[in-house]
Amino acid sequence: MAIERDRDIDGRARNARPRDALGRPLPYDAVGEERAPEGIVRPPDRALDEAQELLDAGRPFHAHEVLEDAWKSAPEDERRLWRGLAQLAVGLTHAARGNQLGAATLLERGAGNVAPYAAARPHGIDVAGLEGWARRLAADATGGRDLDVGAPRLRG
Repeated sequence: MAIERDRDIDGRARNARPRDALGRPLPYDAVGEERAPEGIVRPPDRALDEAQELLDAGRPFHAHEVLEDAWKSAPEDERRLWRGLAQLAVGLTHAARGNQLGAATLLERGAGNVAPYAAARPHGIDVAGLEGWARRLAADATGGRDLDVGAPRLRG
């Protein structure tokens, strides 16, 4: 017997379960955090502003959703940057959830994806600052140290 999946109005699979602030699924009848709408094409400045607000509010999973939309709609030459930003937000999500291995993996992957953009600083993104922050947090996670899961500054 096939399990029915939650679907959006276009028929794409979407998990409709409510989620907590860190994106963990809750029971269907629970009250969860308001989620960032998915599939929205935002101008880069708006995506960065929304993601920063979510990061500042301790909601890195939701910031990841905004950054993932930007990644999927970005011009080809910026896709790696936006994918890296989304990975940094997921790494921060893992750190906040206490998953140090997942945090280190995603933070390193994200740092590697944003690093090539450091000289250009597209959209005012502090690529060098983010890369350094991510690599320090990943090293702390790998070393078993307590993680500072405070929000990074996307633009400097």
